[in-house]
Amino acid sequence: MNKRLNAVLLFASLVGAHAADPTAAPQKPAASAPAVQESDPERLKYEMPLKPDENVAYGSHRMQKIYFWRAKSEKPTPLLVYIHGGGWSGGDRSVVRHMLQPALEAGISVASVEYRTIKDSTADGLVPPVKGPMYDCARALQFCRSKAKEWNLDKTKVALSGGSAGACTSLWLAFHDDLADPNSNDPVARESTRVVCAAVSGAQTTLDPRQMREWTPNSKYGAHAFGIAADPVTKASSFQVFFDSREKILPWIQQYSPYELVSSDDPATGLFYSAPPNLGQEEKDPTHTANFGVKLKEHCDAKRVSCELVYPGAPGVKHANDNDFIKAHLRPELK
Repeated sequence: MNKRLNAVLLFASLVGAHAADPTAAPQKPAASAPAVQESDPERLKYEMPLKPDENVAYGSHRMQKIYFWRAKSEKPTPLLVYIHGGGWSGGDRSVVRHMLQPALEAGISVASVEYRTIKDSTADGLVPPVKGPMYDCARALQFCRSKAKEWNLDKTKVALSGGSAGACTSLWLAFHDDLADPNSNDPVARESTRVVCAAVSGAQTTLDPRQMREWTPNSKYGAHAFGIAADPVTKASSFQVFFDSREKILPWIQQYSPYELVSSDDPATGLFYSAPPNLGQEEKDPTHTANFGVKLKEHCDAKRVSCELVYPGAPGVKHANDNDFIKAHLRPELK
């Protein structure tokens, strides 16, 4: 399956973009995205146990920053790229803290990525707004690879991780065709976006409202990714407007929903959830339900893509958490 969908051409127009994307096909079904709190890459939710070795910009927007921790090694090290959650509307790099020390102790360097939010992307005229955070993270991954010599990295051994919206972005990147443009004059753009594996927590594995409602009837997530808001006239929720708009925005769903991009050449994936699935039933936390994981694993199994689903009481668990999964795939020689 060709998943590019003119991705290289779109990607080139996004880096540092501050104008509307002329290649977008559907029009936004709502006038504006929901109001969100503005993020600040210098304000952290959690105290970090270690200061980063590098704090660098990978683009012109104030949110396009990478924080890098170097594993001590004479040989080039594998790299973990972490993408924080927060609904593409908040959150920050400090969520990487639970993975930072275990990775460094295993000889794996770590990069935690900041990126444009839905609000930032809307202000920059990107359509749909989720294009901003997703392509920013792709660019950040390429930027890290471009620093391989300077940062002592083995760029053939890169993994992705993240939670919630960061998990969704990680899966989108893991399943996407390579966004590298070998003919670009930009050396960063020539770098690959393919990875060895992805280990994610609380992931939304689809951005298709029909799938979400089938899997979890009280689903409520995803409308903001496409600039869809509640209807004040009919009192319809943003998710209902999203659901009703599905056919109009199907090209976007096919381009940005991780589930749509899975193919047989994709890397191993670990899906980690804090509660067991309850497929087809309403969930206490429908945004992070393991129902997402059940259906993606079924899809990956059908495509013969390695996928491990972990939740309390899950059968056949090989790796108890995301740290173990990353270590097993980036440093298999360590037992």
